[in-house]
Amino acid sequence: MKPYDVALETAEDTHWLKQYYFLRGAFSVAWVVAAIAIAPSSAAVAAALLVAYPAWDAAANYLDALRSGGLNQNRTQGFNVLVSLATTIAVILALQVSMNWVVGIFGAWAILSGLLQLGTAVRRWKSFGAQWAMVLSGGQSALAGGFFIFQATMSAIPSIANVAGYAAVGALYFLVSAVWLTVTGWRRGAAA
Repeated sequence: MKPYDVALETAEDTHWLKQYYFLRGAFSVAWVVAAIAIAPSSAAVAAALLVAYPAWDAAANYLDALRSGGLNQNRTQGFNVLVSLATTIAVILALQVSMNWVVGIFGAWAILSGLLQLGTAVRRWKSFGAQWAMVLSGGQSALAGGFFIFQATMSAIPSIANVAGYAAVGALYFLVSAVWLTVTGWRRGAAA
């Protein structure tokens, strides 16, 4: 492979990653808006949103892993797909029990998926910019998961609003990463 081919591949990969981060951020913003504006007046919408969130995470990680060299080269994302699919099923079952169970499951998921996201960001650090935001996001997700588990043990009944704040912070991190990659690309283009 010629050096030009490697540079082209890296540019294409960076372009993909930027689009992926924008897509993840946009989905999370839309999810938060629906959780705040629609879910409080409809238990069915709230339930659908709670199921859709980890299901989307599974699909997004799968798509990114495939686009970034396959599941064998992206094991943290492959494992994240499995964790998010298991969480989706667990949320469906927990919705039949209580919101405390749902928030507890979201907590366990936030810990695992956050650590896996952190692992993915560390692996990508050498190849791409903007991974500092993904490292922070993964670490903060793991911490938020512990808080969710604590909330789940309380007598107060949580709601989708508890998860909406978490999703909003995640959206911010994805958008910061996308913008950072965009600005870095502009700077490199101007320097060349």
